[in-house]
Amino acid sequence: MTDGRCPSCGKPLPARGGGRGRTSKYCSPACRQKAYRERQQPSADTAVPALIADIEQRVRRLAPQLPDEFYTDVTDLASTVGRLRRIAQLARDASAGETAGNVTPARVTPNPPENVTPPAVTEENVTAEDVTETGSDDVTDDGVTKSGGEDDVVTAAVRSGDEWDFAGLVEPYRHELQVHCYRMVGSYDDAEDMVQETFLRAWNRRDAFEGRSTFRAWLYRIATNACLDFLRRNERRPQRYEPVPGMDNGAAEAPARVTWLQPYPDALLEDVASTEVQPEGAAVSRETMELVFLAAIQHLPPRQRAVLILRDVLGWPAADTAEQLDMSVASVNSALQRARPALRRHLPSRRSDWTASARPTGEEREILQRYMDAADQADAAVVAELLSEDVVLTMPPNPFWFVGRDAMMAFIKPSIDPASPHFQGTWKHLPTFANRQPAAAGYLRRPGTTVYRAQVLDVLRIEGGRIVEITSFEPHLFPAFGLPLTL
Repeated sequence: MTDGRCPSCGKPLPARGGGRGRTSKYCSPACRQKAYRERQQPSADTAVPALIADIEQRVRRLAPQLPDEFYTDVTDLASTVGRLRRIAQLARDASAGETAGNVTPARVTPNPPENVTPPAVTEENVTAEDVTETGSDDVTDDGVTKSGGEDDVVTAAVRSGDEWDFAGLVEPYRHELQVHCYRMVGSYDDAEDMVQETFLRAWNRRDAFEGRSTFRAWLYRIATNACLDFLRRNERRPQRYEPVPGMDNGAAEAPARVTWLQPYPDALLEDVASTEVQPEGAAVSRETMELVFLAAIQHLPPRQRAVLILRDVLGWPAADTAEQLDMSVASVNSALQRARPALRRHLPSRRSDWTASARPTGEEREILQRYMDAADQADAAVVAELLSEDVVLTMPPNPFWFVGRDAMMAFIKPSIDPASPHFQGTWKHLPTFANRQPAAAGYLRRPGTTVYRAQVLDVLRIEGGRIVEITSFEPHLFPAFGLPLTL
């Protein structure tokens, strides 16, 4: 990791408070943001050699005799090696694309069409800014438009045709583009594919980049269109859950069913930016990363979804949003006017007045720990005490759902009771965080076995000291959260 000093300014790192989680790599949010900005503007011809040199230095500093420090250093080393591997993959795919045509990543429909897209989230009304078209080409805070073109070095590197230079330039944008694609498609797996598709499209169209906008804005345009193309090819419409025969689902209305919804690891959000700085801070804000927002936005038509994300989430001006989507400013404003009330209709009624902290609070962490302890000890009474009366449990992509404490506990009790024929086994849970919410990674040891195997990831939404919603996901994304598959 480090020698106890901030890698940005060299000052000693603050003492750790004894809590769980990774040790801070920087002494302040300002230093974290400075390092992020430096990563955003890499020197293309030195990106790979610098990473190799950094890996070499980290390997030499490894100290296996100090288990805690060794674990932290190996984790950081793995992150750096992973970045080098992604650059190598991009360079390899770009090189292959030169001789074998476009390279299509896994799970993306082969031979996609070039583009099927033609040439303040809960606010009630469109603001004055929404109807004002920006006429200047000054650099904005989010770097969307720019006078005089992109830096000549970056433009030349993009257009040079060197796979390594290009891969080194695009890699720093991976995580924020993945978050953007994740909002568009609602799936972690598909978002990964969309980023890879974005980079390959950018490589194949590199001669079209002339520096009139920033490199970042150019990548966002490609990513947005890639997502719109994906959504046109894979039409997805949220449905309502249906009653499950033989199950008491509760008396309330069935919730919306978004079968493709997946969680997003909080640890990956830390690489996007610190929360104090725009626009990257807005890109990972809790309000727009919570599962209720992700599920609600999936109800919007793809183009309205793109407009709302660019305007209300990323804060881009109407003129720049229009340019990104090949729309008029009037069309952008009209789409935003329709999208805002439609989004509110699918958000929880209490959420319009919601003013939570950027990350899970101390109270939420305490409730998470109590929830895990109760589940590990098969204490149904404590689990019930933590739930709100109208708690909602869903399990995408599975058809099972429950609304109400009584219905949920009727489902849970037989599975944790050793005397019940429906007993599944004993549980252990590890804490984690997804979509800026507390989450519990559940491992199940079935009767007659000795190994706890990854079973479920429960993401909790907590209001007023009670769990009001649990979204349970299958365990295949545990590795993305840095979680083992067995205990």
